[in-house]
Amino acid sequence: MPRVQPFSGANAAMLTGDVIFTSAIMSDTSNTSNQVIYVTNFQELVGTPYQGDKNAVCWKREPMGDFAEIIQKVPLTGNITVVEETELRALQLSEQGQIARDTLLQDLQDLRDHGAAPVLNIIKNYDEDDGFPFFPTDVYSYHVDRSPVPTDTILCTYYGDSSEILPNAQVKQKILIPEIRAELRKLYDGDDAGFEAFLTDNFFDLHYQAEPGAQPLTLGNGHLWRLAVDHPGSDVLPCVHRAPKEKSGLYRLLLIC
Repeated sequence: MPRVQPFSGANAAMLTGDVIFTSAIMSDTSNTSNQVIYVTNFQELVGTPYQGDKNAVCWKREPMGDFAEIIQKVPLTGNITVVEETELRALQLSEQGQIARDTLLQDLQDLRDHGAAPVLNIIKNYDEDDGFPFFPTDVYSYHVDRSPVPTDTILCTYYGDSSEILPNAQVKQKILIPEIRAELRKLYDGDDAGFEAFLTDNFFDLHYQAEPGAQPLTLGNGHLWRLAVDHPGSDVLPCVHRAPKEKSGLYRLLLIC
């Protein structure tokens, strides 16, 4: 895996295309929830602007169907398997599996219509970065995404362990932690003027450490999320997030773009 570079309330039934979702409005009053804007449909998901400390938008829903069956029916190729749409359509599935597939196809189409390039993955685990043991830069580390152009990270975990986010007030950029910065300085063979460029070129500046008492929010299954990215002209801080350690032993069915 390359390093990270430049994703209790009242229930209501919702119809999108031919896919039925159960959508829930969350009433979470934790500090973490204060960074999230909750919406009730796809157009609101992609069209709602971030505001102040709110740098994550969530369409909270409970899609129906058997997503585990999708994983069981797809031939797996290594730790990460990309599921192509033609392969997904060709799967022989039960009725519940077909309902799950309809949701996946609808989400893929909605995102493509929006101009995104979604990818559907089945993940056993990601490769871990062992190049710098004191400073891993893989997706299991809290990090932000960066892009040279305006964009967002959009993701949904349909099955398996899901990602986590943290408010920016509950993290510290790792390159600003004195002991870590001192170790990074030992890796750099150059003058002080080029050190900051070295940190950026190796993506060290994208990674964060949770503060003591930090309260991460697990993104859950079935919900579509849009996370702010570090890009020129952004009005908010990028959303700090990380991939889950696969503690449950379950494969993860993830859509991301």
